[in-house]
Order: sequence, then C-alpha cells, then structure tokens
Amino acid sequence: MKKRVLAIGLAMTMAAAALAGCGSKTTTWTVTCPWAPSGVAAMVSQKAAALSNTYSEKIILVADAVKGDAATVNTWVAGTKANDPKLVFAGEGLFSITSILDPAKMQFTYDDFEFVENLYSSVFVMSADAKLGIDSIGSLEEYMKAGNQVTVAVNGATGSEAFLAASLFGAMGYGSQMKLVAYSSAAEAAQAVAKGETNFAVSHQSQILETWQQKGASIVCAFDGEDIAKGPFAGVEGVGKYGYPYFRNRCFILARKGTDAKKVAELKELYDKILADKEVADWLADTMLLEVDTMTGEQVQEHIENVQNIVNEYRDIVVQ
Repeated sequence: MKKRVLAIGLAMTMAAAALAGCGSKTTTWTVTCPWAPSGVAAMVSQKAAALSNTYSEKIILVADAVKGDAATVNTWVAGTKANDPKLVFAGEGLFSITSILDPAKMQFTYDDFEFVENLYSSVFVMSADAKLGIDSIGSLEEYMKAGNQVTVAVNGATGSEAFLAASLFGAMGYGSQMKLVAYSSAAEAAQAVAKGETNFAVSHQSQILETWQQKGASIVCAFDGEDIAKGPFAGVEGVGKYGYPYFRNRCFILARKGTDAKKVAELKELYDKILADKEVADWLADTMLLEVDTMTGEQVQEHIENVQNIVNEYRDIVVQ
C-alpha cells in the first residue's frame, strides 16, 4: 500500500512539474529582415537576437534576412496569421514611398501589422567629393547658387536617400540642377564619391566614415533637426536648422495584425531591455553610428505621414 501511495505521489509530482514546464516554455520568434543580409538592419537584428535569452525566459529571437523589400513582406504577410511567432521589419521606404509611387508592389498596408518597437534610428548624412571643398550648408548653397549641375549617389532610384537628396536640393530651389544616380546598395552609393563617380552621396554615417577619415570626402550635412551631437561626425549641421525638410531612417519591428496584445507587450519589453543594454547601446553608437530611439505607435504614424508629405512634394524631382 505504501508503495502504491508513493507511486501515486511521484506521478502527481511529475505531472505538476510537467505542467509548470508547459507554463514557462520558451517560444522562438523568427525575425525577418527584408533587406540585404549584410546590411545595417540585418546586423542589428542579429545583435538583438543574440541577447534575447539573456533578457527573457519565454522568448528566443532568431534573426533571418531575405532580401526582397516589398516582395519579402508580401510573402510574410500572406504566410503569417495572428499570433504566429513571426516578426518582420518595415520602414518609411515601404509605408511612405512605395505605397505612393508603386502601390501595386505592396499587398499590405500598415493596418496589417501590430507595432512592436523601433529597432534603431539612423541619421543619414550627405557627403561631397573632397575636391569640391563643400563641408557645410552655407558652402553648398553658394556652390549651387553659382549654377553648378551636380550628381548625387543614392541607394536605389526611389529610396529614402533619393527623397532626402531631392527634398534638400528642391527646398533650396535647385532641384533642376541635381541628378540622382542610383546604386544597388547603400555601401556602393557611399563609395561613389570617393571614386569620383558623383559629386555627392547620401548614406548611413557608418558607410562613409572610412572614406571621410581618409579625406576622400567631406561631410556636408545631416538629415536631422539638429546638429549631430556625438560620434565622429559630431558638429555636422542638421538641415532642419535651416528650415529644410528631413526624416530619420527607421526600422519598425512588426507582428501580424490581431496578435494578442500581451504577446506584443512582452516582445516590446524584451526589445526595450535589449536596446537598453549598455553593450548594445555602445555598439550601436560607436560602431554602427545609429541611435536607440524607442517609439510609440502614434510616433510611428507621425513619421510615416511626414515622409509621405515629403514624397508627395518632391516626387517630380525623383521620378522623371
């Protein structure tokens, strides 16, 4: 009898442990980056994923990169249901630019997603061929006032960089003197200046850093409201100070629409903890030259609308 009681007790203990284990099991979330595996977003995603088990006992992030932009997100949306353990990246390039210029490419809208967090913000800079001696908004205005025709290297014919360049020269009144030269990657566009292929380039700070350090290019301005405050480009003027339009490049982390609010909140909490990690914050600032810039859903909507306004105003310069 005693053996039977012990056996029953052991079985109940094991069952309780099994139930407890089920309650605390981990869920693996695949995070799809729809851009180049070697690009900025993919690299930051990998960094975040590597720290997910440090800050959560319930969630493991697995970074994936499938280059394809809208096509990748189309596939993700079509194959993902609410509460599926899948996340995807998107930003103003899709929601504010492609949605206006080529909506047929997108089989989704922002309403198909639940916003989790903003992975980072990048303040793009415009560099110039060092031989031009242009290193400020003032010297750029003088150069354009003289009637010079210029070329600007950008990543893709209608990407964020193209509209930043178009809005700056357009707002100055020199849109007709500027020609965009599209490259297949942001890194290639950044190097075009050093090679003498273009007069200017718009890029992430990290992509022009080495060329600038080797004096192959000067930095004209930053596409932000204020001067760059930290890092190697500290002091570079923000175009917003002069009343010119701008926007930051952002990377939104998104779940499928209808995903349980508790799951979304847990994911946001995890990403916020990862982004608050000193090692991550220092790596973003010092190596990637990016900023931790957590956002609310309302701020995301404002960002999308701001870029849409810029696209509508300067699209004739970009699309000719």
